[in-house]
Amino acid sequence: MKILKTSNSRIDSTDFSNLPFGRIFSDHILICRYKNGSWGESEIRPYGPIDMMPGTQVLHYGQSVFEGMKAFKNSDDEVLLFRKEDSFRRINKSAERLYIPQIPKDIFIEGLESLIALDSDWCKKDEEYSLYIRPFVFASGECIKASASDEYTFMIITSPTTRYYPSDINVVVEQHYTRASKGGVGYTKAAGNYAASFYPTKLANAKGFTQVIWTDSVDHKYIEESGTMNIWIRINDTLITPDLSDTILGGFTRDSLITLARDNGIKVEERKILVNEVIEAHSNGILKEVFGTGTAVTVAPIKSITVGDQKIEIESQINSYASKLKKDLQGIQNGSIKDVYGWTTKVNSVMSSQ
Repeated sequence: MKILKTSNSRIDSTDFSNLPFGRIFSDHILICRYKNGSWGESEIRPYGPIDMMPGTQVLHYGQSVFEGMKAFKNSDDEVLLFRKEDSFRRINKSAERLYIPQIPKDIFIEGLESLIALDSDWCKKDEEYSLYIRPFVFASGECIKASASDEYTFMIITSPTTRYYPSDINVVVEQHYTRASKGGVGYTKAAGNYAASFYPTKLANAKGFTQVIWTDSVDHKYIEESGTMNIWIRINDTLITPDLSDTILGGFTRDSLITLARDNGIKVEERKILVNEVIEAHSNGILKEVFGTGTAVTVAPIKSITVGDQKIEIESQINSYASKLKKDLQGIQNGSIKDVYGWTTKVNSVMSSQ
């Protein structure tokens, strides 16, 4: 692996007290290219522009997938990566569906750890801080025929971050537009999934909502996701989250919370959830909590759900499952709670001397 360190770090000029999510980037990037049927040598170099011709295929046909990961600092100033092996497997699952060559494990894992070690100072250990990591791969061949590319570029960039949503989350149930349909790519982290969500989300934003709740594409009666999050409904003392399908992304935060909840004696159901079931639970006074989970947001309580003209206000709970599970998860992520699940791995700081 080639490593070219920056001669002009931007870290001292970065205001870490003001980090708008996803707009501040660390000093280095990793890049590796696929050409002539194989992946080449990886390179780490200073963050900056990449060359791209107007005929680059990703610009025309959207053949691109990505991952979302986080790194955290423990009290010993060591960097901890969260569920890196799962991210490696999921990006390749997404790549397979979009007919993108599989990324070799050594390129992904070794490149990831070398990059994080080099930019470890960008990962702050103060509460609520983390280093968001964005691996992605895109069609980089030059051709405008509607076909899969024969060249690809894999990259990793990182971004220091704090909270994703700075204020209360109020959502509206989407009853017209659809995020994903059966047989499609909804279970992948394909770039186009997110592009197609922006218009209905902006319509919701214009009405004062933070995000939308996506429903099934056939009848719009089953809850699937909320914005870019997996969604959770607490009815009485039971946590319910939609069971996975090819229209729902299987989030690692979702998976982690299922494990943590069950280990804490909380009943969890993975099943279909009717919008009307939530309305009825609220009417009966047994709707206790609604929250979303994801890599970027971790655990995000939802304050209200609007269905048509009906607004459901969700009161704060003293014994909030969301708060308890978030505290436990973040404790594992930052090393303050023992990780008995093998989710975190230390980044070897020696790599930064390469």
